[in-house]
Amino acid sequence: MRFVVAIASPCNLASSKLLITTFNSTYFVRFSSQSFNIMSSWNPMSSVQFGATKEAKLNHKWMKYQGINNWDGLLDPLDEDLKSEILRYGSFVQATYRSFDFDTSSPGYGRCRFEPDMVLTKCGLENCGYKVTKNLRATCGVQMPRWISRAPNWVTTRSSWIGYVAVCDDKDVIARLGRRDVVIAIRGTATCLEWIENLRTTLASLQNSEVDRQLMVETGFLSLYMSHTDTCPSLQDTLKDEIRRVIETYGDEPLSITITGHSLGAALGTLAAHDINSTLKNLPLVTVISFGGPRVGNDCFSKSLETNGIRILRIVNSNDVITKIPGFIINNSSKRTNVAPYGNGMTSWIRKRIHDTNWIRKRVHDTKWLYADVGKELRLCCNNSPSFNVANIATCHDLQTYLELVDGIASSTCPLKDKAKKVLHGAEHEKRLLFR
Repeated sequence: MRFVVAIASPCNLASSKLLITTFNSTYFVRFSSQSFNIMSSWNPMSSVQFGATKEAKLNHKWMKYQGINNWDGLLDPLDEDLKSEILRYGSFVQATYRSFDFDTSSPGYGRCRFEPDMVLTKCGLENCGYKVTKNLRATCGVQMPRWISRAPNWVTTRSSWIGYVAVCDDKDVIARLGRRDVVIAIRGTATCLEWIENLRTTLASLQNSEVDRQLMVETGFLSLYMSHTDTCPSLQDTLKDEIRRVIETYGDEPLSITITGHSLGAALGTLAAHDINSTLKNLPLVTVISFGGPRVGNDCFSKSLETNGIRILRIVNSNDVITKIPGFIINNSSKRTNVAPYGNGMTSWIRKRIHDTNWIRKRVHDTKWLYADVGKELRLCCNNSPSFNVANIATCHDLQTYLELVDGIASSTCPLKDKAKKVLHGAEHEKRLLFR
């Protein structure tokens, strides 16, 4: 989950005093006389419960719905069984938010509020047929100034609970799905230091890449994935150890690994899919189903995912700005160059050289901001709902919005059903009441 930053006016951080307070899902930051708000795109107070309306019987067709053929013929119109699967995996991501302790006054802030065996039950998924086998934690590796140590503990929290691994252990569900499924669910940004990591948008080489040193991903995502402390192993090590154990335990039966996440969780899930596929042996089909994910890496990274057979379905809301950042994308298709900039002030500089594609590519590559999209895209749009406020950036990025849009879409010619419009209107009304 990304944060939307609204800056009142420029401020000098070096000579200013820092004051950070929080209420619900909004951080209020003040530097001397200047202030800005950091608003979470997910509301932990929301009481809206969502889940798939029917259970898809996949049986022997399960690889098709896991993307073995890149979901050809399933997205437009959206196949009903695939829709059910997307919503089911979305409910696993919702559980990560509902389980996270957002209360900054609580001694358990940044931890999971429930014991592993109660996570799914407490989140309304007691009959899903899965069992949580491993908690996941992520650590921020960004170096902060010494004066930050005087801030409250919730400001300086480096390691926090970020999701879980769950294995399908119900015979009836296994029979319905056609295999034993392993879910890796990862939440979005929830702490101050995670938000700061999100702002580290330059590309960094994958240090563990033995195939191609040109593979690059966002610095902040890589830091969250690989950083560790003396008491907390990295997300990378925890995930790989658990997947090894699962393969050793269930490797002799049909098996799938499905990584699902929202926003930051989508980015970390994509990075994790590449990592485990590159370093572990005897892996089953690895699929990523992401919601509202930002760009993760460069063109080499994108091609490596495709070459290695990792299936990625990106669910994208056209009104969600987070899916359009970070970095630049240069596309040579259709005999013209399209440049999508990150940050103001760069557009005019690029426009002067728009006729020279190679020059643009070289200069943008030198900035380490040249990104590429990954996988297959399911594009949604909430413009068709008159009750939906598309100017509200946080709402457009909200996971609940994504799930309601998926539930309402039939095809590109029927993007939003009446039922979904009514639900969206109710969700908007609830948000206005909560933040009044």
